[in-house]
Amino acid sequence: MIKNIVFDFGGVLVDWDPRYFYRKIFATEQEVEHFVTEVCNQEWNTLTDAEMTFAEAIELLVPKFPQYEREIRLYWDGWLDMLHSEIPESIALKASLRAEGYRLYGLTNWSAETFPLAEQKFSFMKGLDGVVVSGYERVKKPDERIFRILLDRYNLRPEETVFFDDHIENIIAAREMGIHGILFKDAAQAERDLNALIETLNE
Repeated sequence: MIKNIVFDFGGVLVDWDPRYFYRKIFATEQEVEHFVTEVCNQEWNTLTDAEMTFAEAIELLVPKFPQYEREIRLYWDGWLDMLHSEIPESIALKASLRAEGYRLYGLTNWSAETFPLAEQKFSFMKGLDGVVVSGYERVKKPDERIFRILLDRYNLRPEETVFFDDHIENIIAAREMGIHGILFKDAAQAERDLNALIETLNE
């Protein structure tokens, strides 16, 4: 029986994208795309989720791309502009699941420096039964240790727990822990997959 629903945040409940900020900095979409995929890319950004501060990550990157020093250093200043909005359909799904009696949790790769800013902006984060943040734990998905922290801290049984995440490597890691992982594409698909899982478990 499923009792617990765990949400990733970025790409699932929150629309976060550096393009929102860098469209104000670069003249063309092509320049923006080059910068966020080749310079301040996702791989680099994830360094701030557990290993480094933003200042350390920026100092690591500037020597590699000195021609973009100004734009790289603006990453921290523009971070709030990257944090665009809640994803309304996902927030509605979360509310529906709460009304059905599920316990709701968050498991997110997020910098300890910026997570408090997100908490201030998005009230839904305070309405969860618990949250595990990689920046606070100094370990990030898909490392099994962060899933173990979630399970142990909130006394969750993996077979009673569903995890929504938009990265397949995190879903695979959750499943290896015995958690029911559902790859998130949008709220409607996630709800369908959850209902199908529940039907299968009830057979």
